[in-house]
Amino acid sequence: EHSIKRWREWNREFGTQLYHEVGVMFARRRELKLGDFEHESFKILESRGHKIERMNSARAWERFPAWNPELYRDGVLELEAGYAESGRVVASLIGHAKSLGVELREGAQFSQLDEDDDRVKGIVLEDGQRFASDAVVMTVGAWTPYLLPFTKKFFCSSGQPVFHLKPREPELFAPERFPVFGADITTTGYYGFPINRDGVVKIANHGRGREMSPESPERAVTPEDEKNLREFLSSTFPALADAPIVYSRICMYCDTHDGHFWIARDPEREGLVIAAGDCGHGFKFAPVLGEIIADAVEEKPNPILHKFRWRPELRAGSGRDVARFRGNL
Repeated sequence: EHSIKRWREWNREFGTQLYHEVGVMFARRRELKLGDFEHESFKILESRGHKIERMNSARAWERFPAWNPELYRDGVLELEAGYAESGRVVASLIGHAKSLGVELREGAQFSQLDEDDDRVKGIVLEDGQRFASDAVVMTVGAWTPYLLPFTKKFFCSSGQPVFHLKPREPELFAPERFPVFGADITTTGYYGFPINRDGVVKIANHGRGREMSPESPERAVTPEDEKNLREFLSSTFPALADAPIVYSRICMYCDTHDGHFWIARDPEREGLVIAAGDCGHGFKFAPVLGEIIADAVEEKPNPILHKFRWRPELRAGSGRDVARFRGNL
């Protein structure tokens, strides 16, 4: 709730629409039941007074003709949700930072921490340059366990397939007829977005993924990934079944064992703060993560930091993202 409020503020502050409130639909192939991710989401949002609809009638599905109504019988439409244009957001934030006098070293490559006994006093770049600081904040996403090898017991980098398709009937995928979606996401993993300004529909998988380094030669979509996508499209969005793929890539996650962020000072390395563990959900919280990380650096009280504390006791299976597909298609 705090994040969506800040997204709206960013739209006003930057004078452009970075966040698009087009709605998000989580659909199921059967009636929602107690314990389902979609059912519990509906109950929580309803209890907090948000605009939300149940998608459990033929009339409701008539508004979204790209969907196969014979397959999907129920769901939740969250009318206040939407998506952010990540590239434009990052560009806007860079411009804002420069206007405040922040010095950015674009293209500089991190080599290692500059350590003195049990204290981190700065960083060393690949070209040998050293930068001294009172605190070092590492926010490097899926690179975390590779740039900081001692964190491999806490984090795992995984890759998920992403596809950009060119629909032959683009009008079916306009935001008012095709909101952001999760299609039985706990059993398929598939989610996606309405058509963008380039006439492309983006669909990706929020699943187990494949463990890999961000710089691995295996960081590429496989024929099996495309086969699974085509099977999903044929049953869910028939109008996209044979749509050409104009671009594909692997989206990198930095996973934690319990599916929660990790934003904390390293108790064994004074001066080091690590902010990682997005588990595929990082960007939606972009407007609020900065203040949380700043509180960790300045050691200010913040109740959310207890949840994201340094927790070496975690082991694989300690928790899970309830919306993430864990099986095999």
